[in-house]
Amino acid sequence: MRWFLPLLFLPLPALAQEVDLELVLLADASGSIDQEEIDFQRQGYASALTHPDVLYAISSTLTGTIAVTYVEWAANQGVVVDWTVIDGEAAAQAFATRLLDPPRMAYGRNAIGAALLEGKRLIEDNQITSLRQVIDFSGDSVGNFSGPRISDARAEVLAAGITINGLPILRDGRAQDLAQAYENQIIGGPGAFVVAATSRDTFAEAVRRKLVLEIAGGFGRTQTAQASRK
Repeated sequence: MRWFLPLLFLPLPALAQEVDLELVLLADASGSIDQEEIDFQRQGYASALTHPDVLYAISSTLTGTIAVTYVEWAANQGVVVDWTVIDGEAAAQAFATRLLDPPRMAYGRNAIGAALLEGKRLIEDNQITSLRQVIDFSGDSVGNFSGPRISDARAEVLAAGITINGLPILRDGRAQDLAQAYENQIIGGPGAFVVAATSRDTFAEAVRRKLVLEIAGGFGRTQTAQASRK
């Protein structure tokens, strides 16, 4: 029996963290987004994640926790803040602080299909288990200049049981067209929806509203909403 003894000292695999929701925030960093807009988007998400409405939504989930990562996408994808479990104000504030520091992580023209598949990979490769998995995709167009086709990538993500929600950044009077394109080409899965940011003034509000909806979950149908000015 002595030859079995070394097995007792083998390291055990790490137990996966369990949360209510795994959420990939895919933020547009393509050529149409300048550095000021990169900063503005990050600030909007930082403000939303620490807002009392979002913190209350997190605390009201079954586990009282969600896991979030923030990724910028363009021709490439770059992780700005890696997976973080948010279980209250302190964790949310720490995530928000880390979000504002790094340099821009993505450059070039749109590769939406590749970005969606990267979101899927990030969910599948982490050490987290969850009741729901969501990719939150933002951008100011549906152009796709390289990589997999949007339709193929979207189908692969949805087949994995991951929902895609959309935050179109509206400009140049194309509000209705872009929101509709997001409904038709980007979003999908149980409860998928679009929340449109109609201006810089409404961006943070749109992000906050979208996060509350995503964390609450359970819509069962596509919804389209616009943030209103305060």
